[in-house]
Parts: sequence; structure tokens; C-alpha cells
Amino acid sequence: MHAVTRWQVPIVLGAVVAGTAIGVGTGVGTWPERLVVPALIALLTLTFAGIHPRAFGGEVRPHRDVVGASLALNFLWAPVAAGLLGWLLLPGELDLRIGLVMLLVTPCTDWYLVFTASARGNVALGAAILPVNLVLQLALLPLFVVALTGAAAEIPVGDLVLSVVAVLGIPLAVAAAVRAAAHRAGAADRLDALLGRLEPLGLAFLAVAVTAIFAAHAQVALDERATLLRLLLPLALFFAATFALATATSRLAGFHRRERVTLTMTTIARNSPVALAVATAAFPDRPLIALALVVGPLVELPVLAVAARLLDRPRAA
Repeated sequence: MHAVTRWQVPIVLGAVVAGTAIGVGTGVGTWPERLVVPALIALLTLTFAGIHPRAFGGEVRPHRDVVGASLALNFLWAPVAAGLLGWLLLPGELDLRIGLVMLLVTPCTDWYLVFTASARGNVALGAAILPVNLVLQLALLPLFVVALTGAAAEIPVGDLVLSVVAVLGIPLAVAAAVRAAAHRAGAADRLDALLGRLEPLGLAFLAVAVTAIFAAHAQVALDERATLLRLLLPLALFFAATFALATATSRLAGFHRRERVTLTMTTIARNSPVALAVATAAFPDRPLIALALVVGPLVELPVLAVAARLLDRPRAA
């Protein structure tokens, strides 16, 4: 997983460049967009299959205070910050605001564990928090989008809810069925080993989705490049403020260093593949929302790498 995460930014950047070149150079139209949802469903199926339900009870009960702080930061602070940043810094840019909200209200369910491990945090606790974050973001995402953009009349709420159910419910159901079958057959360890070998395939699915988005909407991306760059400031402010708030909360609560690392990583990492899958399905005629969500991991992954270094310093112990 370390190698996969290390290559994520350059591969996503390469997919952006390749997709734009294909869209501008070949005039393929919008048909590549048909590849986006299947690719992301495949990616999410691999991701969800790696979730270990058995870790939940064993780690959550003795660390209820850390879990409570994580829930407060992810589902109270993050939505409020997303709404304020969009309102203050993206006035008149409804699609960018929707994209920003969809990114910032969905806590990560995969690669943050790599950075938790690299900063010597409590990885088992991070994995135990993961199912909680996943269930809550699935339930609350439509509500947050409508409430925080202040534009309910312009958002197809029914389509948004159906998209969450379809693009997240299908891979979640398949992943749960696969893991249950492996458990009944006594092959859970073999499944984990297989999923470990398939991690690069997940990154390939993400690259396909990003390439297809930019191939289908290359001209929009070029025409709106200055608009997309406006996301950099709210993203930078969110990550900086959230890092500071998570570390301050950990110190005030008296958490041990490993739990401080875990809380910080579970709070600053965002779930761009989930948000991207929902946005593509729910807003097919508003490509700027999906394009905005591709910007997220290009900022987030370097931030996580820097945060891991800061948290692993001796004086952070």
C-alpha cells in the first residue's frame, strides 16, 4: 500500500494530462464518461472488501474518547468548515461549492491508514473507525450537500440519494458478500493477501475514471482552469485548520501519541473516490463538480505526507 500511495499523485496527474490530450486531440465527445461509474464501483468494491468488521468492537470500546472526537471533527467541524469556506471563498460558483462540500464531508476510508502507519499511529484503531465513518457519510452526504450549498432547488435530491445507494451500495454489498463467503470457507487470510496484491489495480481503476472524466470534458477543464484553481485556497485552509484543531483536541484530551496521530489522520484525510462516484452519477450534466473533485487528492495526498512527517517528529511524542 505504501508504494501505491506514493504513486497516486503522479498517476492522477498523468491521467489528467492524458485525458485532456485525448479530449482535445481526438474529439471523442462525452462517451468516455460511461467508463467513470463502472471504474469507480470496481475501485470501491476493492476498498470496501478490505474493511475488517471484526476490528470494530475490539478497538472502539477502549478508545471511545478518540472515536467520539473523530466523529465530532468529521461530522460537525468538517461540514461547518466546508459550508463556510464555500460561502466565503466561492461566491457565485455553485458547482465548485457542491464539489468542495462533497469532498470535505466524506472522511477517507482507505489510504489514510498508510499515513497513520508511517507516522507510527494506532492503525488498528484507525481501521476500527473506518466502518463508522463509512456508514455515516453514506447516510449524511445528501443532507450535507443540500444544507450546505444553500441551493436545494438546483440539486436533484432524489437523484443524489439514488446515486449514493447505487454507486456505494452495490460495491458495499458485493464486498460484504465476498468477505462473508471467505469467512465461511476459512479463507479470510487468503482474501486479505489477494486484496493486498490487487491494490495497484484499484489505482488503475481510479486512473481510468480520471482519464475518462477529462477526456469527456477536456474543453470545460481548459476553459474553467482558472475557476478550478480557486479551490486551492479553501482546500489549503481546511487542511491547515483541521490539522491544528485535531492536534489541539488530542493534546487537551490527553490522548497518547499514537492515538493523536490516528485522530489527526482520520480527520484530515478525505474520501475523493466516493465523492467522485456519487457526483458523476448524480450530476451527469454538471462536469465542473466532478472536475473539482479530482483537484482534491492532488492537494490532499501531499498534505497527508507532510502531516505524517510532522506527527512523527520526536517533539510530537
